[in-house]
Amino acid sequence: MLRYKVAIIGAGPAGYFAAQALHNLQNDERTFSIDMIERLPTPWGLVRSGVAPDHPKIKTVSKVFEKIAADPNFHLFANVEIGTDITVAQLAAAYDAVIIATGSSIGKKLGIPGEDLYGSISAADFVPWYNAHPDFAHVDFPLDCESAAVIGAGNVAMDVARILALEPSELDPTDTADHAIDALKKSAVRDVYISARRGPEHAAFTSPELRELPKLEHTNVVMARHDIDAAIQRAGEAPEKDVKSNLDAMVLIADSQKSEHERTMHFLFQHTPKEILGTDRVEGVVYSTPTGDVTIKCGLVITAIGYQAAPINGVPYENGKVVNIDGRVKENIYVVGWAKRGPSGVIGTNKSDAAAVIDLLNSDLSEPKNDSGIENLLTTQVVIDQLSWQRINEAETAAGEPKGKPRVKSVDRNELLKFAGL
Repeated sequence: MLRYKVAIIGAGPAGYFAAQALHNLQNDERTFSIDMIERLPTPWGLVRSGVAPDHPKIKTVSKVFEKIAADPNFHLFANVEIGTDITVAQLAAAYDAVIIATGSSIGKKLGIPGEDLYGSISAADFVPWYNAHPDFAHVDFPLDCESAAVIGAGNVAMDVARILALEPSELDPTDTADHAIDALKKSAVRDVYISARRGPEHAAFTSPELRELPKLEHTNVVMARHDIDAAIQRAGEAPEKDVKSNLDAMVLIADSQKSEHERTMHFLFQHTPKEILGTDRVEGVVYSTPTGDVTIKCGLVITAIGYQAAPINGVPYENGKVVNIDGRVKENIYVVGWAKRGPSGVIGTNKSDAAAVIDLLNSDLSEPKNDSGIENLLTTQVVIDQLSWQRINEAETAAGEPKGKPRVKSVDRNELLKFAGL
């Protein structure tokens, strides 16, 4: 029996699907011992800290992760940071293979004047703020303004705009961070402008997201019908399936607009941001449009124009991704998920992506190293293993039960360690 040891860096969807693919390769001749290393005290990555809290169905994929973690060959090492507690080089020397699954956590910049003003932030900071990520619990931005602008045309931009425009009490039964619900209930924001550089036919929203908008009970959704009609013409008689589905959903929004609510989401197409106005803080955004410049007055700007991977020492990076060929980085180092291909696709996309990379890894394997792995490399770090994580999970869900929430997430690392029994 050949017993290989594999380290996976990152406990998000890509990491778990890589572990699942390794598990599926096990047979009477070979087995894989998997050590999953996570910087945070909690696993699940964007499923915990990125998926919109008012979309709980998407989070049910965590049940798949728990099933993967139940494999006796799977071991979680959370609260361990690569580059601080241990290096990639150390892992590569101790394991038969190392898989990078760290995702893309840094928001891309617009590169326009005024982007550094107070009140201009990235969705890469805002989304983890309302999702109770420990590193973002104290992000500072103003909600004392009547209007906010969200720049971007993907589902992240849509989530951000929706969270700002919802009646905040709608978030009470969700696992939204308590501090975020409190702040949003005090928010003065009533108009949210979501802007796209190109026309509706090029928007990266998905149709299920669009089809939910007319169902919002306390928020108007405004989309100009003439924008959609022009996009339908430009798309031609045989548009791609996703484009047609989006445009059909947009027609429904444009034709069923409401105006009785005090909160409104406004969609602006063919609006390219040129400058963020203000002296000490954001006061507005100047957009270039086909009919000339347009200024939207606002006190908050959130950019959602894509993500790039945070670099790790010893791993080559280029254009916001890990440099790789089909997932192979260099000898016995591989990459999966957003760190490999950039921030594209949905959670399920990572499953086929990981399976292809694991097939490549499997074909590269020779004789096992039979080294000891991570245990001898960590000396002082407090490690949260699977059992400790289960204690955290149980504590959070128990705290949520009397409030009618799926869980109350802790944002304090010390409290998380206490829940873990450490």
